[in-house]
Amino acid sequence: MAQSPALRSFKHRNFRILYPANALSNIGTWTQRVAQDWLVLELTHNDPANLGLVTAVQFLPALLLSLYGGLLADRFNKRKLLLLTNTGAGLSSVVLGLLVVSNSVQLWHVYALALLLGIFTAVDSPIRISFTSELVGKSDLANAVSLNSANFNAGRLIGPALSGFLIARYGTGPSFLINTGTYVVMVATLLMIRDKDLHITTKPQRDRKLREAFNYVLKRRDISLVMTIVFFTTTFGLNFQIFIALMATHEFGFGPGEFGVLGSILAVGSLTGAVLAARLEQHRTIKNILRGSTLFALLLMVSAYLPNPVIYACILPLLGASVLLTLISANTYVQSNTDSDLRGRVMGIYLMIFMGGTPLGSPMVGGLAALIGIRGTILCCGVIVLIAAVIVRNLYKDFRNEQ
Repeated sequence: MAQSPALRSFKHRNFRILYPANALSNIGTWTQRVAQDWLVLELTHNDPANLGLVTAVQFLPALLLSLYGGLLADRFNKRKLLLLTNTGAGLSSVVLGLLVVSNSVQLWHVYALALLLGIFTAVDSPIRISFTSELVGKSDLANAVSLNSANFNAGRLIGPALSGFLIARYGTGPSFLINTGTYVVMVATLLMIRDKDLHITTKPQRDRKLREAFNYVLKRRDISLVMTIVFFTTTFGLNFQIFIALMATHEFGFGPGEFGVLGSILAVGSLTGAVLAARLEQHRTIKNILRGSTLFALLLMVSAYLPNPVIYACILPLLGASVLLTLISANTYVQSNTDSDLRGRVMGIYLMIFMGGTPLGSPMVGGLAALIGIRGTILCCGVIVLIAAVIVRNLYKDFRNEQ
């Protein structure tokens, strides 16, 4: 049977067996993320500032360690590194789960274990992303990135709803333990990967330096501009875990079940955007990345003052689709246009920008929400993303004119 071009990455054995393990891991990640947010709200009596701070603590390592994760990816065997990072993340998840089910959890435990999970995730992410090219080769890289994004957002679709159900019935503890189980599956699957089937064009070398990647990015203005718009889009716009949690609790008076459903509704749009991206590979240009960020900013501003939960829920899929199309295009553009011997380190820089802005943005978003309310905060974030998109668009026009 002929295989759809949108699914061509599945012809590679290693990608094919790792994909379902990634699916389970993504479900577990989102299950834990929702449970962690709800646990913080329970422990702090719905304090938005603490919710923002815990999110910042979890993503702070991305600001400090993503670069070194990328450096490790270019220096060592990526599969072996992923075995270590997934084992560490699983341990942090099981400890938090056991603390919750034993009724021993305190707020400082959440902060400490969120930080530990963030450390392993920060090192893992650039390794995992650059490993994709070894699974499928450069010719199928763009397709694999789209399929992985669809996978991630399928997890976002299932995870929040599953976690909301579990929290309503059993509390937050089971969500953390389920995530632990998905890490076990991931470790077992990584052990099944065959090194002889990997597409390795350059061997890891231990003398590679971070400054080589920084110099490369600075010389490549197109990549620098893409990273700039990604920073503003993710730092100020990609705060859905805070936006939705506070809209659900403060504006609509929802409980954990409805909170989880809103997260899944957002993921419907995100998954749709990822599936569309798999079919629109040829349209991943800087111009379209900027168009996507502009549309996302406008939708975010509109969402700030929607009057009731039904209308708010209706715009969430549009928000998810617009931002995912934008970020998938940016991710693919950077990976596909970077030299293979620098890809790990460049993706480390990309992820430092992608996730590293969260420790800056989340406390500001949480603090601003405590001062002016969540609706005004969402509006401000949308305005910032829009201004950034306009400025980068003008810089890109100048860059094109110079060529």
